[in-house]
Amino acid sequence: MTDNLRLRNMAIEGELKIVSEVINRLQNDFQHSFTVETDLEEVSVILNEVADRMMDNYPYFDTNYAGQMLKPPHPVSRLAYMLAMYFNPNNHALDGGRASSQMEKEAVAKIAEMFGWTVHLGHLTGGGTMANMEALWVAKKEHPDRMVVASSMAHYTHQRISDVLGIKFQSIRTDQLGRMSAQGLEQVLTSNDVGTVVVTLGTTGTGSIDPLSEIIELQQKYSFRIHIDAAYGGYFGLADNLDPHASEQFNLIHHADSIVIDPHKHGLQPYGCGCILFKDPKMGAHYKHDSPYTYFSSAELHLGEISLECSRPGAAAVALWATLQMFPLEKNGKFSAGLESCIKAARKLSVFIKSDARFQLVMEPELDIVVWAPTGNSLNEISKVSNSIFEKAAKADVHLALIKIPKNLLSEDWSHVKKDQEYVTCLRSCLMKFEHINWVDDIWSVIQATMP
Repeated sequence: MTDNLRLRNMAIEGELKIVSEVINRLQNDFQHSFTVETDLEEVSVILNEVADRMMDNYPYFDTNYAGQMLKPPHPVSRLAYMLAMYFNPNNHALDGGRASSQMEKEAVAKIAEMFGWTVHLGHLTGGGTMANMEALWVAKKEHPDRMVVASSMAHYTHQRISDVLGIKFQSIRTDQLGRMSAQGLEQVLTSNDVGTVVVTLGTTGTGSIDPLSEIIELQQKYSFRIHIDAAYGGYFGLADNLDPHASEQFNLIHHADSIVIDPHKHGLQPYGCGCILFKDPKMGAHYKHDSPYTYFSSAELHLGEISLECSRPGAAAVALWATLQMFPLEKNGKFSAGLESCIKAARKLSVFIKSDARFQLVMEPELDIVVWAPTGNSLNEISKVSNSIFEKAAKADVHLALIKIPKNLLSEDWSHVKKDQEYVTCLRSCLMKFEHINWVDDIWSVIQATMP
């Protein structure tokens, strides 16, 4: 057994020992049994079958995985979730999860404070899609006949959600940095009745930061709501090494009417854990409903009364609350230092790419996502080589991702490349693990070896 594997096994054994001790204490103090009659030998057989099936996965938790947005939950989160599952609380109603509901309120308040809001309305959701749906549902309630707009690089769910909710939607062009064009937005504002502008602070494709500062100026002229989709990038406001543009936009995030963030991305949480926040608590009036049975024994506010979802896992709230005890949402803390290391890793990889004539950046990274490609004479040729690098790197146990970039987003550096198709397939690396900074050299060595 290698030293690395031995250390990993010791860590797992330590985690299980801690949770076993806590469960025993909880069961003794609570004076009710968590156990149910079961055949442990049969459980063992089934779990081993599960383990065999789970081997059909990429190593998402490993630093060699630098592809999609997959980040392992921190042990404190994973163990707190496991502990909560012995109760299996439901945070739809206070009566279904008294402790976990209070923990959710406290955790959500900490997230709101990170954005500069001491007064807010919000709760956890199953993920960013559901959180954004609630934001656009309230947008429709506020402006029933007005349009929602988002950039062409915004997450596709905004257009899909608008269709589900029966809201008119229009896409706004972006510049060559993947940011919403303020000029393009104003052209739409002058000719259409726009009720809500979705501002993305950290697009999931390229990590681009929309120009919130310019959009706020347009808001003063045209009067619309601002919804910020910070599902991916929301925590980066804590980082001290953002570039000036990104730093300015995050400093203005408190001007939003609503914000979405996903703790299950950079917040060290297991899936699914999203969060929706509204600046004005009066938005809760849109959720008002009468239930004949769910709330009969509680007098205070229930999270289910301000949520479109009904049953929601209280374990997700417990896990988030526990993580925030270990990693407070503050600048110059150990959590923000981890975010800063992700940015450093992306910049380091970018330097490597720019120093090798066989590769080219699509755009400078603003957060921890790097989009790049091999050089070539045509978009078709580059796309083929990108696919080849992706496959060869995976065989060498370095896992990247692919992304299609429209040809109109390519900079002047691509002027010599024949535009023989509408998009180019590029490589994409999400360096979102805090440890990635220590592994960029190894990842780059493998990438270099994929080229002739």
